[in-house]
Amino acid sequence: MPKSWCRMFPGLAWQAAQARHFVAALLEDEAADLADSAVLVVGELAANAVRHTRSGWYRGWFLVVVHFSDDLVRIEVVDQGGDEEPRVRSVARHVEEGGRGLMMVSSCAKDWGVKDRPSGARCVWAELARNGS
Repeated sequence: MPKSWCRMFPGLAWQAAQARHFVAALLEDEAADLADSAVLVVGELAANAVRHTRSGWYRGWFLVVVHFSDDLVRIEVVDQGGDEEPRVRSVARHVEEGGRGLMMVSSCAKDWGVKDRPSGARCVWAELARNGS
């Protein structure tokens, strides 16, 4: 039977680190590479939520949900929505500082995507394989 955990965080930049600690604690008994990938994924998604959506506005918030099934760990970050759809950006020059977060998520995840919510919120999710599946 799948298990799920969630935690809401204030929409402050430093809370992305707290989201990473939350996920790391949940995955402490998993393989190190899975835990490392999950921490990277939630860190990027949380940082994007705060930086690029209304979650980073005054009194904003984001929600981290972690689902465990036999073969997958699914990480969801629900933000308060924004004007632009999250997407992998083409990074043409090596000197650009931003734009690589979703590219890293895509390389770590078995699959990832975006789901808009009726309330205007948005869920960005990534699925990571467990046990080498």
